[in-house]
Amino acid sequence: MLSNTELIVRLLLGAVLGSMIGFERERLSWAAGLRTHMLVCVGSTLVMIISAFGFNDILSHSNVVLDPSRMAAQVVSGIGFLGAGAILLRGQVIRGLTTAASLWSVAAIGLAVGGGMYVASIASTIIILIILAGIKPLEQRYIVAKQERRMHLMVDHGSLNLHVLSGSLGADSSRIKQFVVQQVEGSEALDEVQITLTRVSPAEYTAIRERLKTAPGVHEVHEDVSDSSFL
Repeated sequence: MLSNTELIVRLLLGAVLGSMIGFERERLSWAAGLRTHMLVCVGSTLVMIISAFGFNDILSHSNVVLDPSRMAAQVVSGIGFLGAGAILLRGQVIRGLTTAASLWSVAAIGLAVGGGMYVASIASTIIILIILAGIKPLEQRYIVAKQERRMHLMVDHGSLNLHVLSGSLGADSSRIKQFVVQQVEGSEALDEVQITLTRVSPAEYTAIRERLKTAPGVHEVHEDVSDSSFL
């Protein structure tokens, strides 16, 4: 049986490791942030401690056999409802999968801490932090950037705003990353609009461009010639 000191150390370590990953999610303003990750990790740690040591008093009885891994397995499957709550569907874009995966990983870290596998739990925390915080800039630079396209529109003055654009694009409006309107110099009748789309394939970009050509007040739609995202 664990001593009281060892039990408290494991619970505190679970809270610390969970907070490290939770802080990374918190700074990005996700619903599942610092406190959620800490609670999941401490809870998983406690469940593992109970599973491994909480039934010692009945093991002395004959014909009693316990499998500590069963409660751990229930944690891994049961944490799914929290992950589902972190996933959002915005238009045709699903967001929150990374946070859901981090919650699932934090639960595993808690189980490792509860089982006394300190090296594995600490090493996993470091690796997960590298994945969450270290890989994201590379992803933004080399993957997401390659899925961005820009276009310029010439429209009647005041005819195109975000509300009108969202109505024209429907679910595809979730792909708008940047929307800039400025009046054409020397003309009070025309605006120049620059739209940046993200996470869009060449075929989707073409379809959106053709749809915008038919929008009310739009005179010209052309691709930003400096944009070589898909090259």
